[in-house]
Parts: sequence; structure tokens; C-alpha cells
Amino acid sequence: MKTLQYKGFIGTIEVEDDLSLYGKVLGLDKSALVTYVGMTVPELEADFHEAVDDYIDYCKEHNLPLHKSYSGSFNVRITPELHARIAMSAQSSGMSLNAYIQKLLSAAML
Repeated sequence: MKTLQYKGFIGTIEVEDDLSLYGKVLGLDKSALVTYVGMTVPELEADFHEAVDDYIDYCKEHNLPLHKSYSGSFNVRITPELHARIAMSAQSSGMSLNAYIQKLLSAAML
């Protein structure tokens, strides 16, 4: 998926049936929905920048956090066979399963 980035925010790019463009800012609290539109990519990007700037101003004015808070913990459902393979790879690397998964995910995000 193509995305836009501005001031540490990431936004999606979607195409409507009428070929107009729209998107929403990712990583915000559930109560926040920030969207933007445009007929061209430059228009979409300009509206994205304006939407992010307005959101930042709103958060500062109301003393709200800019980004959603994450706990650092999440559950992933995988097959028992894959779980076993990952656990064995972690052991052979001399790492805990948690540290091994964290290393793999960090490398995948580069």
C-alpha cells in the first residue's frame, strides 16, 4: 500500500469509484479520525499536510497525545508447527522466544 508521511504521521492513499483520492491518518486514538481528499496526488498530499497540521494544533490546544499509546504487547496466532520452528530457531540462536521475535520484527521493519 502506498502511503504519505509528514511530521511523523503516516497516511493512506485510497482511490474512490469516481477516481478521486482520499486517505486517513494511521496510528491515532480510536476517538480520532483524520481524513483528507484530493483529485490529484499533489492535492491529496497538500490536504494531508493541512489535516496533520490541524490535528497537531487541536491536540496541543486540548492537551491531548498526538499518537495512540501502545503497550508493547500483542498476541499473534500461528500454527503449532510454526510456533515449534520459531522456538527451535530461537533456542539455537541462544535467545528467548520473545527476544528472537523482537529481533525478526525489527529487521522486517527496515
